[in-house]
Amino acid sequence: MDGATAPTAATVLILLGPPGAGKGTQARMLEEKFGLVQLSTGDLLREAVAAGTEAGKAAKAVMEAGDLVSDDIVIAILRDRLEKPDCAKGVILDGFPRTTVQADALGALLQERGQSVNAAISMEVQDDAMVERISGRFTCGNCGEGYHDTFKPTATTGTCDKCGSTEMKRRADDNAETVAQRLEAYHAQTAPLIAYYERSGALSRIDAMGAIEEIASNLSHVVAKVTA
Repeated sequence: MDGATAPTAATVLILLGPPGAGKGTQARMLEEKFGLVQLSTGDLLREAVAAGTEAGKAAKAVMEAGDLVSDDIVIAILRDRLEKPDCAKGVILDGFPRTTVQADALGALLQERGQSVNAAISMEVQDDAMVERISGRFTCGNCGEGYHDTFKPTATTGTCDKCGSTEMKRRADDNAETVAQRLEAYHAQTAPLIAYYERSGALSRIDAMGAIEEIASNLSHVVAKVTA
C-alpha cells in the first residue's frame, strides 16, 4: 500500500482476558469515548458473509461444511474491514488474536498498513470470582446492551436502560461447569498472548475485578496515552 494513504495514525487496541472479564462492555465504552470501532471475530465473519466479499464467500463455504474458519480467511476479512472509513481513528480487537500464531499474522497485516498494536490490555480477574460474574450476566435482545444482576442491573427491572426493550436474554452456557471449561481453555490457549505482547512492550495490565466505572477509568488512562 502507498505510504501516503496508509492509515498510520489509526490506533489498534487488543483486549485480553478470560470469559466474563467484561471485554465487551468496556470495548463499547471505549468506542464511545475515543471514536474507535470494536471488531469481534464473530461479527466480522457474519458481516463478510452477508456482504458476499471474496473472503466472506470462503468463510461461508468453510462454515457450511462444519469446519473452523482458517486464520488466513479471518485475516483477509480483517484486512477488508480495516479499509472501511469508520476505522479511520482506530479499532478495538475483541476475540482476535487468540493464539501467538494469529498474533504473528495480525502483526504482518498491520505492518503492511504501516500500523502496529498500540496496546494489548490484559483485563485480569480472579478465576474463582468468575462464576458469580458470568452467571449473573444478561443482555438486551434488541440493542445488545449488557447487564448484570449484581454489578449492572437495569434501572427498571426487565427494561433496557438504553432502548427501552423488555426482551432480555441469558446465555444457556453461563453456568459453573461451562465457565470452568472456558477458563481452562483460555489459560491453555490465549493467556500466552500476555507474554507475547509483554515481550513487545505493548502490554498493559488492568485489574478487572472492580466496579465497571473504575475499570473504564483505568482503561481510558491507558488508551489516552497511546492515542495522544
